[in-house]
Amino acid sequence: MKIIKAGYEILTPVPENGIKELQHIENAGRVCYKSESKITEDGESAKKFVKMLIGRGHEAMLEHSQLTVKFIVDRGVSHELVRHRIASFAQESTRFCTYSKGKFNNGVTFIKPFFFEEGTAAYKEWLLAMEHAEEYYIELINMGRTPQEARSVLPNSTKTEVVMTANYREWRAFFKLRTAKAAHPQIREVTIPLLTGLKEKLPVIFDDINVEE
Repeated sequence: MKIIKAGYEILTPVPENGIKELQHIENAGRVCYKSESKITEDGESAKKFVKMLIGRGHEAMLEHSQLTVKFIVDRGVSHELVRHRIASFAQESTRFCTYSKGKFNNGVTFIKPFFFEEGTAAYKEWLLAMEHAEEYYIELINMGRTPQEARSVLPNSTKTEVVMTANYREWRAFFKLRTAKAAHPQIREVTIPLLTGLKEKLPVIFDDINVEE
């Protein structure tokens, strides 16, 4: 059995200044106004243009560029991710992955709930439950049951990987929902640092989204 923390990985190469992303949006958006002559090679026009689009609520133009992120979360959080319908997803399948094989170190990986502090009674109870789940899963596999049958004993804490691709308009909507104070605490565990990182890479697109404490 393996216990890991939730995390993410940005799969789309995004330079720190994000100029190419902004220029792509600008090139599409200026068609609306036939103002292509105002495009500058240094990207300054792109910064001002995209900021203007967001300020006016003309966010449809942000759909012309997209971002791909891989989330490493538990199965419970994954159910919230895939509810964002204007996105494409690829998810680790418990139907076809056999966790008792060497590829998976002969065991199930679980995501540690950050709200259970190690050493506490609650954490010990959770850990015991994970140990039992893994034990029963492997026993079912050894009995000849298929992974899709054996997975019925796996809990929400089972690790999964979800690759999500969406345009920047959808990512803005995603962060407004999934970093909000009312969002599930475990999804905020990954979305808040992801948003912080994207603000550094693409400040024009994400700077106006504030996280509630």
